[in-house]
Amino acid sequence: MTNALLVIDVQNDFCPGGALAVEDGDAIVPGINALMGDFDAVILTQDWHPAGHSSFASSHDGGAPFGTVEMPYGTQVLWPDHCVQGSNGAAFHGDLSTDRADMIVRKGYNTAIDSYSAFFENDHETPTGLHGYLQTRGIGELTMVGLATDFCVSFSAIDAAKLGYAVTVRSDLCRAIDLDGSLNAALQGMQDAGVGIA
Repeated sequence: MTNALLVIDVQNDFCPGGALAVEDGDAIVPGINALMGDFDAVILTQDWHPAGHSSFASSHDGGAPFGTVEMPYGTQVLWPDHCVQGSNGAAFHGDLSTDRADMIVRKGYNTAIDSYSAFFENDHETPTGLHGYLQTRGIGELTMVGLATDFCVSFSAIDAAKLGYAVTVRSDLCRAIDLDGSLNAALQGMQDAGVGIA
């Protein structure tokens, strides 16, 4: 069974000084780089929103960052504008070893729907294409690291487990937003789905 390292959204806007900074988000970069050589494949994900994305608070009259709005696919957290296509904020952290990546998966580029998971948009139906790629490579084991534990990492891990992958999340190489207890809820959800937390 081939194993892959999935590095989730280690981008400038999620690191200190960014538009949606995760505390100590940059501290995980050296550890992630050191881990890359242990895997048969390395895949990076990248939040890649068009300007005016529907998940941005600025796209909704009276919308406030970290508030919520009902969308056709369910409740959506409203975020500060972040990871806008082609911006410095959307770029990978400058110290991340991107040359080792076999593939980069860009997500969230559909204006009408957000995409936390590396596998599906937030309707839980529209695929990103990552599952098909992993299948053709014969990859069955995934280790996940990156930002943020309680959103894109947990959504990706749970989807991967549902798709039949053996999934481990390296919590030491992740950081969380922890919005109103979202970290504990995410950890519980991952464990309930059969994800290993290391």
